Amino acid sequence: MQNTPHLVDTHCHIHESSYPLSVEEVLARAGAKGVTRLVCVGTTEQSSREAVEFAATHKSVFATVGVHPHDTKDGYADIARLAGEKNVVAVGEIGLDYYYTHSPREAQILALEVQLQIAQDRGLPVSFHVRDAFEDFWPILGNFQGIRGVLHSFTDTIETLGIALNRGMYIGVNGISTFTKDDRQKAMFMAIPLDRLLLETDAPFLTPVPFRGKVNEPGMVSEVALHYANMRGVSYAQLAHRTTANAETLFRFSTAG
Repeated sequence: MQNTPHLVDTHCHIHESSYPLSVEEVLARAGAKGVTRLVCVGTTEQSSREAVEFAATHKSVFATVGVHPHDTKDGYADIARLAGEKNVVAVGEIGLDYYYTHSPREAQILALEVQLQIAQDRGLPVSFHVRDAFEDFWPILGNFQGIRGVLHSFTDTIETLGIALNRGMYIGVNGISTFTKDDRQKAMFMAIPLDRLLLETDAPFLTPVPFRGKVNEPGMVSEVALHYANMRGVSYAQLAHRTTANAETLFRFSTAG
């Protein structure tokens, strides 16, 4: 849509075979909302392969490859190869999740270290999933110099936010920001510098207000942008411009054309 500010959905999973909507219709709706680029994020070896294949056949799509901490027990040997594929802009989503123990902590830590090495070797940024595990995460990250990345779906404390910003991290914000009732989270969202903010949907999950109860899709990142702009007292266009520039900087792609 002409004159609609460009947006980037920096984290979604519409490439997976389980995604319940027509992806061609979803992409058309996203384009109508000004979402000119989206990043399809791998969570397993199979999901990562699907992300690479999907990006290869859709001009507006980029891929990340990685194994989510929940799935590290099932292996990640193919990630090193996949990280070299065309249209792969990051390793992820990788990290630690101690809220659930779908994979043992030891397996999660080893997988994180292996995949951080892949990112370092390839010069790729990282999409991180970290939940209730920052005490272990920061020292591990500190062993890998020059890693750039985003803390996806960040909902932690304002103190952890400060550490993340000092480490040079971008912060991924999604539909949670539109429906949280936690005042501490609201204060944390208000404290994120706009030059470190990335917008995401995590589609099909975490559908924003006013579409709660529906399957999430990349076009709905516009609702996250609108909510956040109103919350921060800036124009929608300003927020779109800033967050799109942030995505271009981190992932090193262009939203033009």
